[in-house]
Amino acid sequence: MIKMKSVFVAVLAVVFLNVSLNAAAQSWPQKPVRFILSLGAGSGADLGARLYADRLTKMWGQPAVVENRPGGDGVIAINAVIAAKDDHTFLWGPTANFVGHPYSLDKIPYDPKELLPVARVSGTVVTLAVPASMNVGSLKDFLAQAKAQPGKMNWATAVTMTDIILDGFLKSSGIDMAHVRYKDTVSAMNDLIENRIQLYSSAYAIVRGQAQAGRVKLLAVQARNRVPGLDLPTVSELGFPGLDFEGLVGILAARSSGITNAVRDRVAADVKTVSADPLVAERLAATAQLNIAGNAGEFAASIEEQ
Repeated sequence: MIKMKSVFVAVLAVVFLNVSLNAAAQSWPQKPVRFILSLGAGSGADLGARLYADRLTKMWGQPAVVENRPGGDGVIAINAVIAAKDDHTFLWGPTANFVGHPYSLDKIPYDPKELLPVARVSGTVVTLAVPASMNVGSLKDFLAQAKAQPGKMNWATAVTMTDIILDGFLKSSGIDMAHVRYKDTVSAMNDLIENRIQLYSSAYAIVRGQAQAGRVKLLAVQARNRVPGLDLPTVSELGFPGLDFEGLVGILAARSSGITNAVRDRVAADVKTVSADPLVAERLAATAQLNIAGNAGEFAASIEEQ
């Protein structure tokens, strides 16, 4: 009888705890929510974050504020989120930064276990662009030119994983180009237009305006499949599958923030609700971002696939 009573009390305690956590999640947020980005203004992730932040502000009754913290290969933004120790502060941006850190950094200046998936938001379409002044006809033509002029051309990318992919591809292809690193996308775009760098791998949103103005030329998308509404071949179609890259953007929290699973579920559910808005889907599509909102588990699985 005493044993049965103990079991009943334990079950009751678990039920009470779950009810309390769910209630706390429903009352969250109690203050402004910060989304810290590892990229600068104008990037695909930035445009998406501001679009969602506007809708979430209305849903939550608290401001959802976007803060750009570019530089340091994403480390500046990641450490800012971890240092906050706050369940109202999140990392918003491409997983390509931290997924690539074990390969690009000798020592990772943060604990990777701190990064806790919260919600998958979108897929970023990444393109390969060259200066329009080069008068290059295709990706094949560009690579032939670069190979014929060893050490005379420069390349850059916007995130770590595309650094790794492009660097590996060029080396395996016997193409000698110099890698130039940038803290922000504006500087990279200016140098691309002026032909100071000759190949730039970045989100379509970053190069769209200059491509439409005729200052840069897009050669291909670094995706497995063609992107609806974007008349560009994939790198695989052109015979260069080694350049394939699937961009992934989402929201992460710091484990040390004490965020509960209930709050993570709440954020993911609200992101999913916003993603169902036809206007949001239309605006994401306009910058070639794929609308693939998902919960924490789905986001974690997508990261694992990278």
